[in-house]
Formats: sequence, structure tokens, C-alpha cells
Amino acid sequence: MPSQHTHMKLIKDNHQGISTFLSFALLPLSGFATDIYIPALPSMASDLSVTNSAVQLSLILFMVSYGISQWFVGSLLDSYGRFRLGTGSLLIFALASFTIAATHNIYLIYAMRIVQGTTVAMIVVGKRAYFVDVYSGDKLKHYVSLFSIIWATAPIIAPFIGGYLQTVFGWSSNFYFLGIFAVIILAFELIYSGESLKHFQPFKAKAILKVYHTTITTVDFALGLVIIAISYAMLVVYGMTSPFIIEHVFHFSPVVTGYSSLFSGVALMLGGITSKMLIKKPFNRKIGVAIALQAIAAVLMISTSALFSNFFTFMGFTLVIHFFGGFIFNNVFAFCLGRFTKNAGIASGVTGGSMYIITSIFSYGIVNAIPIQSQSLLGTAYLSFSVILIGAFTLFVKARAREEAQQSLAQAA
Repeated sequence: MPSQHTHMKLIKDNHQGISTFLSFALLPLSGFATDIYIPALPSMASDLSVTNSAVQLSLILFMVSYGISQWFVGSLLDSYGRFRLGTGSLLIFALASFTIAATHNIYLIYAMRIVQGTTVAMIVVGKRAYFVDVYSGDKLKHYVSLFSIIWATAPIIAPFIGGYLQTVFGWSSNFYFLGIFAVIILAFELIYSGESLKHFQPFKAKAILKVYHTTITTVDFALGLVIIAISYAMLVVYGMTSPFIIEHVFHFSPVVTGYSSLFSGVALMLGGITSKMLIKKPFNRKIGVAIALQAIAAVLMISTSALFSNFFTFMGFTLVIHFFGGFIFNNVFAFCLGRFTKNAGIASGVTGGSMYIITSIFSYGIVNAIPIQSQSLLGTAYLSFSVILIGAFTLFVKARAREEAQQSLAQAA
């Protein structure tokens, strides 16, 4: 490999534990960058003199740029290393955070959110790859099994912190928090971390694009992406609309919005944990039952709203729907990651990236199509997603049956 790679800063053996801890600390950064200012959305709209949808767009722009970037950054990280790209991205992310906190220009905020999405993709994908670089065997399996649990901490903790910051210091404090966090982690990275990549790969765009084409044109994989994107979109739509309902309709404070998002994240995590407990159950049956129960909960959320529409019924139905969303997501996400074992890195990038892009399209689309300002309207959005899920899963089952039949014929031949 080119000689410049031999002069890179490497991780010292006695620093590996701290470096691993720092990697785990950065895995939920994408969630923190979106969820921490969810309780502040109404205040941002008022302070910036823009519409609700204008501040909601800042969430979507981050998600789209984060999603698109994941498609490509893996190849760059394999060719040019993790450390310099990662630390540079942390610095740029911090500067973008401070810029958002200091400005009152919504268009500059949009631009900085796109910068944040791109840099977070570089950071998070690089840190996932770190574990593969440094560990192997059972230890690697142990660490990878913690990824989804660590990632799920963001929608639990971030809105909780953000609600208090918004109440005490205002919306800009959320972005100062993100910037300061990034600077602190960057300082520790420069002291304790280093380059983890041992074998640099040549950047061959043609071969990489061929693998991308194969993945996205595989029917069951593509439908799996739609299913996980819709499951995640339910959480995103709740995050985009719940602050306005909780604070403007039910007249609670941003702190309550933070607590509500915390419980929403817990429901999502419990759904994921339950899916692991039922891992040996037939795949199609358990997903089909979960989608059906989720749709029933959405129907009840709408039908009961005329008689029982208050904060507690609003949150009760939401938590049930998010629980099943977490259950569905965890199962189908695992399927997508394991669909292409020979190109696991690219499959991971395509899965994560596509999920965010599709989620963004559906989330912003439904929020603009339905002015969600009540329990019944949020239930309508959930039911719309459930109908799409039923259709996508029906096609998914048929595609998997065709794939398995073709494999059986190939083996018989």
C-alpha cells in the first residue's frame, strides 16, 4: 500500500479500551442529532418566524443527507482509513452545530443540517467498521450484538435532555450541546484513538457500483428496506408532530415532550428486545401478526378519539404502535443486513442509507398531506403506514417464496 499510510497514528494497545468506549459513544450520534431538539421544534418555529413544516424540514434534510452519504462513505473509509476522515468529520460537525446555534437564518440552518448529516454518516459508519478492524470471533459478535441497544439509547435519552435544555436555555442550547459533545469526543479521539484499518483497499468505482446495483434490484431486499423504513417513519412522524400536539393542544411543557419521547424510545427498544426473544419463531407469521396488531391499534386510536382524546390515550396508543414498530424493524433489519453475506459492508451501507432516504420521503410526505394536530389525525397517519406495510409485506412474502423455489431448483439441478 502507498507509503503515506505507514505514517498514520495507530491505536496503542493500552488505549484500546478507551478507543472502544469512544466508538460506542459515537454510534448513537445520528439519533442525538435529530432527537435532542424535537421538544424545541415549536419554539424554533416561533423564534425564527417560520412555519412548523419549515423547522420539520431541518429534520428531513439531515436524514436524507445522512442516508445518501451512507451509500458512499464506506468505500472511502476502506480506501483512505477511518481515523483522519473520522476526526475531520467530528470537527466539521462541531462547527456546523455552533453555526446553527448562533444563527436565526433558516436557510443557513438547512445547509448546516446537510453538512451534519454527511459528517455523521462518515463518523458512524467508520465506528461500526472499527469493531471489525480491531476484534474478531466471539468478542466481535458480542460487541456487534450491542449495536442496536446502543443505537436505541438516542431516542430515549436525547429528547429527555433536549426538553430540559429548551426549557432552561432555549432551542439553541441543544446545538451548543451537540457541538461541545463533539469537541470533547474529538479531544479524546486525538489522544487515545488512531487508525484501525490494517489493509487499505483501492477505490474502484465500477466494481462498487455493480454491487450496489445487485443489492437494490433484489426484490425481497428492496421490499425489506421499505418495511423497515415505514416502521421507522412512524417514530419520525411522531417526533415531528408530537411537540406541537403536546405543547399546543394538551398545553404541557417541552419537558413533558421530552419524557414522552423517552417512553416512546423505550417502547421501541422493548419491541426490539421481544423480537430477539422470539427469534426462533417462524419469520412470516410473527411479522404478519405484529403488522396486523399494529393496524388494529391505529384503528382504535382513531375510533376512540371522539370519546377519549387526552394526553394519556394519545400516548397509550402511540406506545403500543411503537412497540410493534420496534418488533417489526428489528426482525426485518436483521434480514436485510444478512441478505448479502459476501458484500456485508456495502449491504450495511445500502440498508442504513436507503432506510433513512425512504423514511424521509414517507415522513415528510405524510406530514404535509395530513395536518397532524390531534390523536385522531396521528392515528390516521399510523393507519396509512400500516396499510403500506401490509402491501409491502404481502409482496415480500411472495418474493421470498420465489427466491426459495429458485434456490431449490438450482440445488436439485
